[in-house]
Amino acid sequence: LLSQFDPDNTGYISTEKFRSLLQRHSSELDPHKLEVLLALADSNSEGRICYQDFVNLMSNKRSNSFRQAILQGNRRLCSKALLEETGLSLSQRLIRHVAYETLPREIDRKWYYDSYTCCPPPWFMITITIVAFFLYNGVVLDRFVLQVSHPLYLKNALLYHPQLRAQAWRYLTYIFMHAGIEHLGLNVVLQLLVGVPLEMVHGAARISFVYVAGVVAGSLAVSVADMRAPVVGSSGGVYALVSAHLANIVMNWSGMKCQFKLLRMAVALICMSFEFGRAVWLRFHPSAYPPCPHPSFMAHLGGVMVGITLGVIILRNYEQRLQDQTLWWIFLSIYIIFVLFAIFWNIFAYSLLDLKLPPPP
Repeated sequence: LLSQFDPDNTGYISTEKFRSLLQRHSSELDPHKLEVLLALADSNSEGRICYQDFVNLMSNKRSNSFRQAILQGNRRLCSKALLEETGLSLSQRLIRHVAYETLPREIDRKWYYDSYTCCPPPWFMITITIVAFFLYNGVVLDRFVLQVSHPLYLKNALLYHPQLRAQAWRYLTYIFMHAGIEHLGLNVVLQLLVGVPLEMVHGAARISFVYVAGVVAGSLAVSVADMRAPVVGSSGGVYALVSAHLANIVMNWSGMKCQFKLLRMAVALICMSFEFGRAVWLRFHPSAYPPCPHPSFMAHLGGVMVGITLGVIILRNYEQRLQDQTLWWIFLSIYIIFVLFAIFWNIFAYSLLDLKLPPPP
């Protein structure tokens, strides 16, 4: 069959040959499978269908969500590209823009554009941003300031501190505290500009998983690799989302149709590098409030590692493929092993190494 319909061994079957194959064997196929396969042929605007997708469908290796996406996506999909649509309202143009910013395949963009209802809205990233801004400016400082660091951020129950590492909530809640208004501002801008569109496309469950996984990996990375330093800021979660998005663009470069993608990537990388460089400089700069050192920069690296592993698998395609599912379990297993290792490290390593930690705030 493969040699007949794919003589060049490209891994794809043309849409015309695919439809003729279905018509020839329609009486032998399960009606539901035939409906899904016909919908796949009708909704594919690239003129070809991945042979592996066909095999997966026939062998029941696709999830129900994939079948549902194909069937629902076939309702209103037209042959012309989304960019050729005219007479769109402002909200429709925004949805189309988000689709081209985040999705690498035209069929995925069309299905997203057709099915997105803004219900629920991207509440997760907006809520995280509002809470962080309120807690930092309202509760800690009680005013707006411009500064490099502020000693008052240490005196709260949210940041991670090595002496208080037994208080497990601090591995998460440190994201609501920042070392300065410029630290907060850059994280807020990045997570709104990148996180909100990603949540609009992939949903709160996936984006919150990547974000929280980056946050936890960030604080645990500090507890393992920079054991004397505190941690504040949402950089772990923000860097997980941004690095996953940038890696997704690079891996699907030809399919991504976002405007000025090279310039946008350069700006994002410059902003991330500036913030990371600032964090490294502060960490090794003499502390303004000894004996406690400045916050660690290892949370940034923990977030990046989550982004280019778990995050890439989640954001790579609007509909999962089998190889993505396999990689997902591999990377998830690695992440769980790292978390377990870090937990045991925190329980035993500090006492075995006899470290001299800064006093609690």
